[in-house]
Amino acid sequence: MTAPRNLTAIDLFCGAGGLSEGFRHAGFHVLAGQDFDATAGATFAATHHEAKFIPGPIQEVTASQLLRTTGLKRGDVDVLIGGPPCQGYSVYNHQRGADDPRAGLFREYLRIVDGLRPKWLVMENVTGITSISGGAIVREIERGMDKLGYRVRMKVLKAEEFGVPQERRRIFFIATRTDHPILFPSPTHGPGLAEFVTIWDAISDLPQVANGGTSSNPAYASAPKNEYQRMLRGRERQVTNHEAPHLARVNEERMKHIPPGGSWRDLPFALLPQGMRRAKRSDHTKRYGRPRKTDLACTILTKCDVHWGAYIHPVQNRAITVREAARLQSFPDSFVFQGSRTDQYKQVGNAVPPLLGYQVAKAVLAAMEAPDAEDSIADAIPGELFDFAAAV
Repeated sequence: MTAPRNLTAIDLFCGAGGLSEGFRHAGFHVLAGQDFDATAGATFAATHHEAKFIPGPIQEVTASQLLRTTGLKRGDVDVLIGGPPCQGYSVYNHQRGADDPRAGLFREYLRIVDGLRPKWLVMENVTGITSISGGAIVREIERGMDKLGYRVRMKVLKAEEFGVPQERRRIFFIATRTDHPILFPSPTHGPGLAEFVTIWDAISDLPQVANGGTSSNPAYASAPKNEYQRMLRGRERQVTNHEAPHLARVNEERMKHIPPGGSWRDLPFALLPQGMRRAKRSDHTKRYGRPRKTDLACTILTKCDVHWGAYIHPVQNRAITVREAARLQSFPDSFVFQGSRTDQYKQVGNAVPPLLGYQVAKAVLAAMEAPDAEDSIADAIPGELFDFAAAV
């Protein structure tokens, strides 16, 4: 399936551009991206040359501004994509709730929808949004889209079922004001399908890095060992964003005791952090985790902090680098993340995995090409993995 050359998209809350990267590789022309984070916007601008980045709070962005920027008219935009900041809904935010200021930003998305009148909408968020206020936010999103003339369906997608080497659950709202069906992608990986992509499938060609250091040679450690590595490397010859954060000596000692598949439970009592010495064995299941080579990664967060998750390298005594986190998110190596290392981890962790975004975009394309249908929900025929090296 090939997208017509004139299909257009605008990305709100674009961050570094993970979702728009997937849509771009499916054939959409992403003409604009908006985000409050100017550093993430620098990454977006450097990797989406066709798009114009619009900085600043979404509350100050207008539909007319977006139309002027893209040269389009109201009703012309094919798809408006975006993920309102999810921290207000995340299970990792223990103060989450509908009164969190970030929890209302979906209303700004709907305001822009009203002004643009795009043909299709794709909104992404964390699954925690379904439990806030007894599902009130989800119902408000659906009512808001319906009031604007859109049929909407939502579905939770598992990133690992679409070739992303990471356990990640995200909810997608797809809506349209056309008469076409609403389709979601069907899995490409899992039992009876292609094998899951593992951590080692994703990162084994990257050069070794010492704790707190960089690789002595920026070149890849080997030729691509599999299709996933070949796809993400594309035409790149050197590795960027591949520096390990400096962990204190006590953490170096801790990591020496943690085998592949192990965690904080493998630490001698004397090396346990003070706050974990009274922890139950069932608590903190991912802390100080070292995954096996054959594992899927745990969810990549905005901080790949070994104290909070399984972010120790499978064989080296250090935390994973930004580049390794990006590989586990399915970002192409051509993405050079801007800003401080803290900024870079944040950009990677906040993103929609591009490969997942690509499969959602292919489902939208399949729906666009399908005959008109009654309001329905279905699975689309899964597309092939996209090839970054072949992308325009």
